[in-house]
Amino acid sequence: MDRLSKCEANYVPLTPLTFLKRAGSVYANRTSIIYENTRFTWRQTYERCCRLASSLRSLNILNNHVVSVLAPNVPAMYEMHFAVPMAGAVLNTINSRLDAKNVATILRHSEAKALFVDYQYVQLASEALRILMADSQQGQSSMPLVIVIDDVDSPTGVRLGELEYEQLIQMGNPRFVPIEVQDEWDPISLNYTSGTTSEPKGVVYSHRGAYLSTLALILGWEMGNEPVYLWSLPMFHCNGWTFTWGIAARGGTNVCIRNTTAYDMYRSIATQKVTHMCCAPIVFNILLEAKLNERREISSPVQILTGGAPPPAPLLEKMEHLGFHVTHAYGLTEATGPALVCEWQAKWNHLPEEHKAKIKSRQGISVLTLADVDVKNMETTESVPHDGKTIGEIVLRGSSIMKGYLKDEVATSKSFKNGWFFTGDVGVIHPDGYLEIKDRSKDVIISGGENISSVELESVLYKHPRVLEAAVVAMPHPRWGESPCAFISLRENENGQKGDVKEADIISYCRKNLPHFMIPKKVKFLSQLPKTSTGKIQKFQLRAMAKTFQVTEKKSTQVNKEIPQYHVEGHEQILAMSRL
Repeated sequence: MDRLSKCEANYVPLTPLTFLKRAGSVYANRTSIIYENTRFTWRQTYERCCRLASSLRSLNILNNHVVSVLAPNVPAMYEMHFAVPMAGAVLNTINSRLDAKNVATILRHSEAKALFVDYQYVQLASEALRILMADSQQGQSSMPLVIVIDDVDSPTGVRLGELEYEQLIQMGNPRFVPIEVQDEWDPISLNYTSGTTSEPKGVVYSHRGAYLSTLALILGWEMGNEPVYLWSLPMFHCNGWTFTWGIAARGGTNVCIRNTTAYDMYRSIATQKVTHMCCAPIVFNILLEAKLNERREISSPVQILTGGAPPPAPLLEKMEHLGFHVTHAYGLTEATGPALVCEWQAKWNHLPEEHKAKIKSRQGISVLTLADVDVKNMETTESVPHDGKTIGEIVLRGSSIMKGYLKDEVATSKSFKNGWFFTGDVGVIHPDGYLEIKDRSKDVIISGGENISSVELESVLYKHPRVLEAAVVAMPHPRWGESPCAFISLRENENGQKGDVKEADIISYCRKNLPHFMIPKKVKFLSQLPKTSTGKIQKFQLRAMAKTFQVTEKKSTQVNKEIPQYHVEGHEQILAMSRL
């Protein structure tokens, strides 16, 4: 058998580009993209991508050159997921919620040869390019070629430079032969981490990893043929968790929306008969808090894949009642998006709703393209017992893990140890093999020797009918070392007010539902919690605020009352808020 060698007939490098070529042929007349009044078929999408790839080559974009794009979920953003690698280049989707300094940092670090900018972000791009220009004059970086993406449905005429996206499409050759992938280990995309505590790191995906991750997710989510997929998740986020490529693989329809508003999501779901969507749990609140004039009736269940932060079980219950069927996933940029999916088992169908919601809030089991997942003791690196109680660090290995960090060998080697990728997340494994995240390793609160999971405490807080958002971090404590501090944003009451809920009400509620050592020693109300540009709560900001709080412990003078009373003093801080 060792004499049987690979040849062009029996070995083709894996790449998700094959999904589009197939869709353009076998699903030629199916609708590929819907954006307001604009529609394309899969044949048209394939031809448009060929045209764009052809134009990129004519602009001297060559193999492994980085092409950046700053755009919302519009057809051009979708098409570039195929067209850029078809030209042999590497796609870099930039988080459109970053500031100009961060955008400039990404352009400089990636050495982008071209920058596509949606008309909506021309001002942001201009500021970033001015920063880059100053560096360029000092010989520190070069300037990318700039192409504006005007609105394909309602052109605005806004320009930045001479080139425009649709002009490149028209100029290109529809019969362009895509550049062949020579090695499936070649890079296909470059995604930067959010950079909330340091400069963003460039995560490089391979064609092989993207292909296998895509297949694993459409199988793990049990996505059938002809899905109608709503782009509520930013395509800049891990390439839309690979569903940019996955919808082509299933011959589905991409419903593109510029803004993730309640009105736009409900309208699209109702008018386009949406079957699937992905989002971070924060989008649940947008849907749940929608005003009556923003809502539309959901006539058939919508499958939601959620991840990015552990969704509290009470939130999952509320979403199910609205008509959404939620599947929970866990992943990170370095794992090409979701790496674990909470696959549902039929034996759970007859459980009480609250019990089902708790199971759904688990992160689940590995996707098919992971070779292994484990939870290891952070000191001994031994596997923890499958008891649902013993915590350790979540580690992964498999073909869907990144190639590494661009230009950062030190960070890459720190992440890859002993044949595993160390995530920095803390979790447990239940007896049935399903994994559940308990925290980021830095977010575990150690109070008097007890480990307190902020995620667990937050889950209880979310059950309070007036709590809209909750985050728990450690604050200093004179006796216990540290103790929980809860930050909460509230729902309005029937009179449109929030001030009727006091700190004592929340602490009293916690006393009824939590062990004594887990009760927050301080509850701080904020109009909204600080978030990253991808909608995750910025706990590092909350930790900084909590460090300013002082706890003084006093014994009650009442007879037989030995429970300490805590008095917390702190000062207000203005937080820089970033809305999803």
